[in-house]
Amino acid sequence: AVATVAHAPPARIPAAMLRLARAGRRFSTAAKHTLPDLPYEASALEPAISAEIMQLHHGKHHNTYVTNLNAALEKYADAEAKGDVAAMIALQGAIKFNGGGHVNHSIFWTNLAPTTCGGGDASAGPTVKAAIEKQWGSLDAFQSTFNATTAAVQGSGWGWLGYDKGAKTLKIATCANQDPLSMTGLVPLLGIDVWEHAYYLQYKNVRPDYLKAIWGVVNWRNVEQRLLDAQK
Repeated sequence: AVATVAHAPPARIPAAMLRLARAGRRFSTAAKHTLPDLPYEASALEPAISAEIMQLHHGKHHNTYVTNLNAALEKYADAEAKGDVAAMIALQGAIKFNGGGHVNHSIFWTNLAPTTCGGGDASAGPTVKAAIEKQWGSLDAFQSTFNATTAAVQGSGWGWLGYDKGAKTLKIATCANQDPLSMTGLVPLLGIDVWEHAYYLQYKNVRPDYLKAIWGVVNWRNVEQRLLDAQK
């Protein structure tokens, strides 16, 4: 019986099923997103950000965005293979929200660094520091403007320092929910998450205190590199 099964002619697979299978394979092998590792220990940003917040923020919240993004993209690939335009349109909200969450957080973790690795040291980013001082007068003035603008975000969102390639200048911007800064045409250099899950366990509802503290762990070397890449 085993030999008979082994030598039986292969079943003919309908062309539509083959297309779906190929689409699924392309997604699973080339487009599946994964949760990036933190570039430091969860406790490394204390006291600015507690280990508990980092563990929940990275391991739970960011991971959920990745999981939901992959699920939405898989459904989108299936809908595209079937030519189901209505389903493709319906999935765009989930892709934007979860994709934005994944993109934003992937930038956020690298925008931060422990003080033992240069976190908070603006001299590690001389080009961006000079550009900030030229535009806002001083680093302190920039941080005050950034904090006031970001603290005013209604509900959930992000505060950003971005680079305008056309005007060759820096800009402060805010984005609602998980909308990525790239939607505004700016290149993201530094993003600060002001969803409550980023700070509430430690700072309660006092968002300005969180914004003031986080500058002590900003990875200016990373912000500098992002600016240099954007200027190329």
